[in-house]
Amino acid sequence: MGALRAGNIPRVTRAKLDGMSDRLRSLLLAHGGLLFLAGMLAGFPFAFHILGRVELWPIPGALDIQMPGDYRGWRMAHLEGILNGLLLMGVAAGGSLLRGSERANRWIVGSLIVCGWGNIVASFIGPLTGVRGLSFTGLSWNSVVFLLFMIAIVAIFIALPLIVRGAWARYRE
Repeated sequence: MGALRAGNIPRVTRAKLDGMSDRLRSLLLAHGGLLFLAGMLAGFPFAFHILGRVELWPIPGALDIQMPGDYRGWRMAHLEGILNGLLLMGVAAGGSLLRGSERANRWIVGSLIVCGWGNIVASFIGPLTGVRGLSFTGLSWNSVVFLLFMIAIVAIFIALPLIVRGAWARYRE
C-alpha cells in the first residue's frame, strides 16, 4: 500500500522523441533492397511475356513458353517491387530526421514492410493465376490477391501519418 502514497506515485512522462534508430533503418534498408530485387526479377517474366518466349541473351536458343497473365499484370509486378523497395529505402535514408517515439518508429517500419511484401506477393500471384484482386470473390486466388492488397493498403495508411507526424515534429523543433 505504501507505493500508492502521494510521494510514490510514478509520473507519466512523454515518450522520448528521437530519430529512427540505426537498427530500424537498417531493417528497412534490407527489406527495401530485397523488394527492389524482387521487382527486378519480376522484369524477367514481364520481358518473356512481351517476347512471347523465354530468351536469355547471350545464352543461345529460346524456349517457346508463353508466360501466364497479361502485360498489365507483369508490368505492375515489376514496378511494385521497385517502387515499394524505393519507398522503404527512402524512409530508411530519412528516418533519422523523423521525430517520434520508439513505438511509433517500430509501427512505421513494420507497416512499411507489411505493405511492401503484401504488394509484391499479390502482384506476382495476380499474373501467375490470371486474376486482378479487385474484389473479394470467395475461396479463390482473386480473393487472396485482394486480401494481400487490402492488408498493404491498411499498412500504408498506418505508416504514412506517422511519417508525416515525425517529419513535422522535426520541422517544428
